[in-house]
Amino acid sequence: MKRYELIIIGAGPAGLSAAIEAASNGMQVMVFDENERPGGQLFKQIHKFFGSKEHKAKERGFRIGEKLLKEAEGLGVEVQLKAAVMGIFDDKEISVMLDGRVEHYRANNIVIATGASEKMLPFPGWTLPGVIGAGAAQTMMNLHGLKPGSRVLMVGSGNVGLVVGYQLLQAGCKLEAVIDAAPRVGGYGVHAAKLARTGVPFYMSHTIKEAHGDSCVKGAAILAVDSSWQPIPGSEKYLEVDTICMAVGLSPMSQLARTAHCEMENNPLKGGLVSICNKYGETSTPGVYAVGDVAGIEEASSAMIQGRIAGAAISFDKGYINEAEFATRYEEYQNSLMQLREGMFGHKDKEAADMEHTEEGYILSQSLLSKGYMDAEEIEEYPGVYPVEQRGKGVFPVIECTQNIPCNPCQDACKRGCIKVSGKITNLPSVDASVECTACGMCVVSCPGQAIFLVDETLAPGYASVAIPYEFYPLPEPGSKGLALDRSGTSLGEAEVLKVKSSKAMDETAVLTMKVPVEWSMQARFFQVY
Repeated sequence: MKRYELIIIGAGPAGLSAAIEAASNGMQVMVFDENERPGGQLFKQIHKFFGSKEHKAKERGFRIGEKLLKEAEGLGVEVQLKAAVMGIFDDKEISVMLDGRVEHYRANNIVIATGASEKMLPFPGWTLPGVIGAGAAQTMMNLHGLKPGSRVLMVGSGNVGLVVGYQLLQAGCKLEAVIDAAPRVGGYGVHAAKLARTGVPFYMSHTIKEAHGDSCVKGAAILAVDSSWQPIPGSEKYLEVDTICMAVGLSPMSQLARTAHCEMENNPLKGGLVSICNKYGETSTPGVYAVGDVAGIEEASSAMIQGRIAGAAISFDKGYINEAEFATRYEEYQNSLMQLREGMFGHKDKEAADMEHTEEGYILSQSLLSKGYMDAEEIEEYPGVYPVEQRGKGVFPVIECTQNIPCNPCQDACKRGCIKVSGKITNLPSVDASVECTACGMCVVSCPGQAIFLVDETLAPGYASVAIPYEFYPLPEPGSKGLALDRSGTSLGEAEVLKVKSSKAMDETAVLTMKVPVEWSMQARFFQVY
């Protein structure tokens, strides 16, 4: 039986981060993962991360995965793939299925980083081919280059549903609608706005009634629900779709923690059954830790920090770092983790259904929460928008980030200090109208929520230019014509592409500048190719 100082189960963001932290301190680390490739969900994630620079903000998930793997490899971390851990037993012994045989290993410490599995919502027809989870859709698109379907219904408006919905559009699918039984959008408003301005409708307080089709999905019936989650008679709608994508939540994969006799709790705020852990991630079974989604559903950025904390705690416990060094690292990691847990989507506000104001006192857009987009007059009230009287002097940024979410790369992107996120990273960004905007576009491409636009109302008599983030291929050519769409996806009329700027520094986000009538300057937010 082979013995390791540290065995980590799961080569996702949490597991790899724990491995890197421990190995960098000199520990011998072995990582087991049942999949054919390491990285967990990171390699499915082509969107840019939120947070600050230390949280790897504005980096795409798969690039973060590549960096973690390279760093782990450089530190000598062993990663055994296609290795299914079957159980954790006394004395920290584990059994692993490898190539059809069962092997046994023992460790001084074990980190469980097995992640989460997708929840499903049973309904008539839910077993038909064409009903898939959002994670499966991501795997098909981003790992195998396959379209999950042609016409898709997304069930669930949390961040997973919104992010995958946008990636469905990028893959060439038509997203017919996003529905959710909740009365308001569950994910970040900026994610919802990306979908809404392409013309995707949101049906809040709606659920799926049934899938239509004999051998595969041919359509879906949806209906409205009341405040008690009961169907409203006569509210049924039929959507012609060939795919129903389910994004109704995740469940921690905590089975191994149970085999290790860890004390468990059913915690709805963490996604279900999880092990009870101390502040370092250690469970009630000494020497066994749980980090990442298996300890509670959060973003990948949080999972990576949890992994770091566990790796540091184990290193200290085994004498690889001293108490002072551990205290410094723990404080740094914990402060970084708490930043991600602040704001209206943080732990303390997850169940707050009656939020009406931002932390600064601005009125939250009820249109954004119920329809996925802000009404035109609402945006004028936020600090990311120039005053009307100062808009005739050239290019100015419009920041349509109106919720307290942990993110501040826009501030770092603007080298002239035009954009500021004062205090906490969850504070709303503001613009300084006294600072001249150079129209470099770096704030536009740095925003993970694609919520920054550059407007010039002095382009030509009667015309303005609007620069938008654009992540669809092929990129339109300068001089081509199309439709300018507003925040709701409604066509305003014809627009002309003036230029499309893209570079390596922009990391696949182009800045498309279109010419529109000046009266559309604060409305036009998407360019639809003819």
